[in-house]
Amino acid sequence: MRSPTRTRLAAGALAAAPVLGVLAIPGTAAADPVESGPWTSYSPGYKVQEKGCGQVDGLTFTLSCSNSSGEQRAERRYDTYSSGTRQFEGYFRIVSMGGSRVSLKQTFKTTGPFFLLAVENGGRLYSVHGGDTIATGATVGTRVRVNTVHVVGSKLRVYINGSLKYTTSSESGSFYDKFGAYRTASGKGPIKVEWSDVQFWHK
Repeated sequence: MRSPTRTRLAAGALAAAPVLGVLAIPGTAAADPVESGPWTSYSPGYKVQEKGCGQVDGLTFTLSCSNSSGEQRAERRYDTYSSGTRQFEGYFRIVSMGGSRVSLKQTFKTTGPFFLLAVENGGRLYSVHGGDTIATGATVGTRVRVNTVHVVGSKLRVYINGSLKYTTSSESGSFYDKFGAYRTASGKGPIKVEWSDVQFWHK
């Protein structure tokens, strides 16, 4: 039988254990949606997009080259929507990264780019249009939760690990979600990133 003293010591050791990595997310279970509901879960269709040295293997996305020109893309492109409030959630983990300035998640307008979340070598997450820093600490091996809440014709809000980090205005129109790895105009590979626990809701 375990003594009360030993039990207290074990509990104290757990309480004193340091938490490493600001952006680290333990476990593999998907989280609930951010913001108040009611939210309805749904499963949009998608197409795999591979261009240049981009390769998709399930939820693993790789840019194998270091080209700083040409289209280098490995992504899932989801069905278009044009109304309501849509929420995307997914977790990414960068397996390896020799390049920089690679887009990981996009909310795209059918007439052109709208919001692109990209990562620099070193772990800074930023908005490609405008360059605003959204979060830091997205380093190799760190699991990061991303939620985007898009109110068509009003706002797009971006959450990192459940905390609101970025807001921008949104026009009306038709949009779609994409995630994976995409070389930005100023970026290059190589990079390998794994996504997991991807979910969608609307209201």
